[in-house]
Amino acid sequence: MNNDKNKIEYVEEEDNDKADKKVKKIKEQFKHCEGERAEYLAGWQRAKADLINYKKEQEAKISEFFKFANEGLIYEILPVLDSFELALSHKEDEGTRQVYNQIKNILKSQGLEEIKSIGEKFNTEFHESVGEVEGGEQGIVVEETQKGYKLNNKVIRPSKVKINK
Repeated sequence: MNNDKNKIEYVEEEDNDKADKKVKKIKEQFKHCEGERAEYLAGWQRAKADLINYKKEQEAKISEFFKFANEGLIYEILPVLDSFELALSHKEDEGTRQVYNQIKNILKSQGLEEIKSIGEKFNTEFHESVGEVEGGEQGIVVEETQKGYKLNNKVIRPSKVKINK
């Protein structure tokens, strides 16, 4: 049997003090390292959250950009719609009506919608007054001289209207 385990070794008190000091110093270094680790982890977590937020903001901006990327083109096509409506008001032609509806459906699929005006209360956000007429309730739109349109809920051309005095 090995008697080394049972052997008691005498350690001088001076050696104990040195060992205690070393242990204390190691504990302080460990505590310092734990503090640094926590600080670095918190910094990394903040940076990660900032990156995630930045990505979300960029995705939202890109989505918004694409939502209105065709605004200029659609605005240029609106006079063509006006011309079709004028042509249809003078002569009902099935072919012209079909082309007109196709164009309207394409524009609607891109987020274009007409602004409802006649019978509505005049609203400067959606309407532009081009005249007044006598009779009826004051401030109500009674005639639309040019249709207004919104693209994805943003007014790109207000309705030109006449209102009651």
